[in-house]
Amino acid sequence: MNDYQLAVIGAGPGGYVAAIRAAQLGLKTVVIENRDVGGTCLNRGCIPTKTLLHAAEVYHQAKDAQELGLDIPEVGYHMGRIHDRKLKIVLQLRGGVEQLFKANKIDLVRGTATIVAPHEISIIGSDNGRITADHILVATGSLPARPPIPGLELPGVVTSDEILDGEPMDYKSLIIIGGGVIGVEFATFYNRLGCDVTIVEAMDRLLPTMDREISQNLTMILKKRGVAVYTGAMVQEISAKKSQLCCLFHKDGQEESVLAQGVLVAIGRRPNTEGLWGPDLSPEMERGRIVTAADFSTSLENIWAIGDVTSRVQLAHMASSQGIAVAETIAGQALSVDLSVVPSCIYTDPEIASVGLSADEAKERGIAVKTGKFMMAANGKTQIEGKDRGFIKVVCDEASGVVLGAQLMCARATDLVSEFADAIVNRLTSEQMRRVIRPHPTFTEAVTESLEDLEGHAIHVAPKRRPAK
Repeated sequence: MNDYQLAVIGAGPGGYVAAIRAAQLGLKTVVIENRDVGGTCLNRGCIPTKTLLHAAEVYHQAKDAQELGLDIPEVGYHMGRIHDRKLKIVLQLRGGVEQLFKANKIDLVRGTATIVAPHEISIIGSDNGRITADHILVATGSLPARPPIPGLELPGVVTSDEILDGEPMDYKSLIIIGGGVIGVEFATFYNRLGCDVTIVEAMDRLLPTMDREISQNLTMILKKRGVAVYTGAMVQEISAKKSQLCCLFHKDGQEESVLAQGVLVAIGRRPNTEGLWGPDLSPEMERGRIVTAADFSTSLENIWAIGDVTSRVQLAHMASSQGIAVAETIAGQALSVDLSVVPSCIYTDPEIASVGLSADEAKERGIAVKTGKFMMAANGKTQIEGKDRGFIKVVCDEASGVVLGAQLMCARATDLVSEFADAIVNRLTSEQMRRVIRPHPTFTEAVTESLEDLEGHAIHVAPKRRPAK
């Protein structure tokens, strides 16, 4: 008989959620983790980043307090204390996960796991040298990608892991290689604190996987705030020049360079599979990621995989939902979550969120759609809080009116997007969504306005912008 019914490798948001759901369904479960529970998201990703961004936003608001009729003298910040608060929050949430393991009678084994057979795991760094399980779930997440660019080994060139899990770095100038989610969030953080930020992105626009209008608006906002943005730019090398780092890149056939105190490499993340497989095991892989079927089973019997180690789209909430699905599948239960609708969120200012199809994606699929759009400058709560201009755009099937997608760029977008995700999962029409009375004054009123615009019935119109003095 095997030691466990389910062994989970990795205690990130995919692994620990899967383990808890499995234990709730009566499966004897063990989790193996070689670092801190919570994985990248809790310790070196989502939670730390958003904690820093919140601090930077409050600092920015305090500096601009005169716009509200307030006098706040001597506004400043202390990078060390910002990171101290980040650590406090991380430790509190980490402790909560460990307590959930105890409450659900889940064994936590500290060490590095190698799958040596379909039911057997070898563990280095633990008294439990080997364990056996009916099923093994791989949830080892991802690591920062480091492209083969000369000079990345120089002191001062870092990844998001070093910024979030190392000594606090109070840059006065920073080059960010990569204009994806990680890059634009760190650009927002450091720019708000007065750092000179430069983004160098190889694709033709920031956030290349998002709606084009969102990319264009964000670029415009960042430039307005003083961030230098180079798109369609290929980095050639990083070199040390006096007391700074020099980033050399090609753009439009020209060679350009920029100097800064530090360089952040933020071109994405790669699956973490190092040391995972024994010499006699070889699952199907594709460009470093584990290939899975629709139910997250791998090509190896009784071995499953979820999250960043399998996916091109790396999102914590997606990994958690996949973990629940695997646990329920193993336990013979019907799935309790719809895995086809996954919101994406970016915590810039303004926030960005999307779910379902954009109008362009629908067109590519041959789906006739109608769109409604509301500019947030006409939203009372947006004006009250002095937020940058933004919008909410909804996409519906032209014939049936069923909501197919939404793209949001506004304050609280990462909260508002769930209303559209709910509609898509439950196949609600725009008419059904419009029946809801949304309170005033709130950001969520703009959801109603975007739906009204589908029929040309928008009630509020954005005020004309005053000419610059």
